[in-house]
Amino acid sequence: MDADARLSRLRAQAGRVIQTPLKDLVAADPSRAQQFAVRVGPVYANFARQHYDRDALASLFELAEQAAVRQKLQAQFDGEKINVTEGRSVLHTALRGDVSTAPVARAAHAQALEARARMRALVDALAASDVTDIVSVGIGGSDLGPRLAVDALTGAAPGRFRVHFLSNVDGHAAQRVLAGLDPRRTAAVLISKTFGTQETLLNGAILRDWLGGTERLYAVSANVERAAEAFAIPPERILPMWDWVGGRYSLWSAVGFPIALAIGMDAFEAMLDGASQMDAHVLDTPLPQNLAAWHALTSIWNRNGLGYATQAVLAYDERLKLLSNYLQQLVMESLGKSVRTDASAVTVDTVPVWWGGAGTDTQHSFFQALHQGTSIVPADFIGVVRSDAPYPDNHRALQANLLAQTEAFANGQGSDDPARAYAGGRPSTMILLDALTPQAFGALLALYEHSVYLQSVIWGINAFDQFGVELGKQVASRLLPALAGDVQADDPVTRELLAQLR
Repeated sequence: MDADARLSRLRAQAGRVIQTPLKDLVAADPSRAQQFAVRVGPVYANFARQHYDRDALASLFELAEQAAVRQKLQAQFDGEKINVTEGRSVLHTALRGDVSTAPVARAAHAQALEARARMRALVDALAASDVTDIVSVGIGGSDLGPRLAVDALTGAAPGRFRVHFLSNVDGHAAQRVLAGLDPRRTAAVLISKTFGTQETLLNGAILRDWLGGTERLYAVSANVERAAEAFAIPPERILPMWDWVGGRYSLWSAVGFPIALAIGMDAFEAMLDGASQMDAHVLDTPLPQNLAAWHALTSIWNRNGLGYATQAVLAYDERLKLLSNYLQQLVMESLGKSVRTDASAVTVDTVPVWWGGAGTDTQHSFFQALHQGTSIVPADFIGVVRSDAPYPDNHRALQANLLAQTEAFANGQGSDDPARAYAGGRPSTMILLDALTPQAFGALLALYEHSVYLQSVIWGINAFDQFGVELGKQVASRLLPALAGDVQADDPVTRELLAQLR
């Protein structure tokens, strides 16, 4: 039976299950709240409010077994070239641990340890200097992961360095980042795998000129020669990347240099340890107890069984307010594919649209649509058990809202006034971190990475290329001369728009 046939069986299961209200599924199964949950170290996840029953779950785990997801996981960890369209291994797991004993993975881990030692030396050298501020220049995977980690893990008081991020090619972004900084006490890190990314090169040139030279410029790149040529950065200030690490999986590498500068190298390595703990769990744990398998199969169920087209991620901790931005790239760039690895067309829906924000702010913006709109939006709610802030009343209120929203989504509430009625039946997963430590944060991101890969295996697509990003860049390169008036654009609408811009 091929993947399409297996997924069509899910729709039949969903047609059966959807007839029973979600709150009735929970009420009919007294042990569901405990047994539909998995803990891995500091991360606990509860799936009891997802709209499936035990028979549907059994079908989902059977689907995963038929797709050979355990073998495909092992192939990834061992460094087999599972990125088939680019002929590459996918070894971001080797950046944070040595879970695999395969020679390719061991060699990659050794390279990662060497780069990490160099990164620690650079962090120490900068700490001994008079630099107070760091500007990290990158975009996409070279920006979103480090930006999220720094925002999530920096304490109430700044560490040794204040770290700022510059990604957008819009010149206003550079103007705002540099306002108030002292070029004599600022260093910059230019992060680009190829060192050919337009936004990073343009913003890097602004930083070089603003700093008055390259003395306090650093780089992270797989193209050391180009970094040295374009910005005259000496090799000892260039940290490596490798083609077996995709951009959106790269914060575990030297791309995390800004993270280490913000929170310290020991905390950065604790983040890697948390991710490695999740890696070991995902690789070694049978699917019915495997947290990444539960998360991935729940996503498959909601997309292909129940047909939900969007997915919300709602973090009830202000420090995780950028998580939805990060996951938009991780999930949608990885799973936004319509061609299988065998070059045939995908005939089922793949990735939903991911979006979200931080509670409780979002309760006063789009939650109206989530509670009473015509479209059902499954959600991941993320909470933190222990707060570092010295305001316990606020934390209790935050947790009360977290619990209330998930209960209200699931159970709804009737009313004689239709405008005040809540249908309920909105599925959600609750993910709780014991505390927002580097270890728990690393484990959380690794969970999402593995969930994404398992979904791609079931759909038969490649989660590790991103050719859809390239076309717009290519057209933009062709249009730069047209903006200067040197050539005519081919497209008639573009010609009219160019006239308006001029």
